Amino acid sequence: MTRWYEEVALDTAYDLGTHTFTTEEIIRFGTLYDPQYFHTDPEAAKHSHFGGLVASGWHTVSVGHRKMVDRLFAEADIVREEGGEPGVSGPSPGVNRMDFHAPVRPGDTVRYTLTVTGKRHSNSIPGWGLLFNLLEAHNQNDQLVYSADIVGFSKLRDYKMPLRLKALMALSQLPGIGRLIRK
Repeated sequence: MTRWYEEVALDTAYDLGTHTFTTEEIIRFGTLYDPQYFHTDPEAAKHSHFGGLVASGWHTVSVGHRKMVDRLFAEADIVREEGGEPGVSGPSPGVNRMDFHAPVRPGDTVRYTLTVTGKRHSNSIPGWGLLFNLLEAHNQNDQLVYSADIVGFSKLRDYKMPLRLKALMALSQLPGIGRLIRK
């Protein structure tokens, strides 16, 4: 979230919004990025194990990621409107788990939510923390279609680098000494 690490609340579900998947969009995405017949050919898809055209799982993921990034920008605006200074979001070091629970079909409206389930200070990047997030997507029947455990960096608001670490970083820039420190 675009709040400072210290301000991020655990177990609050953030509504990321909904998206309705159309036949045309499913075929376009499938043709470009996942050209399997059950994503691109409605007639042939009738004979698949899905029994019809379905969105690529990567399509479902991509829409959810876009919704998440849009919410990050909106969250920064909310913080500014409240008179605060938005925090700094960092990149994601990875996805720990990703599951596709049910197919997304043409006409399905999928609702995405993000919940911060845990957090800890980074062991490798001073001044940053890690946020552990659950991203979920439910269709219009409240059926879970997709979920993922993702990790993201969030900057600490009042981090002061310890003098020892400042000195090591400065020394690492010196020729010769830098090579010794990095070993």
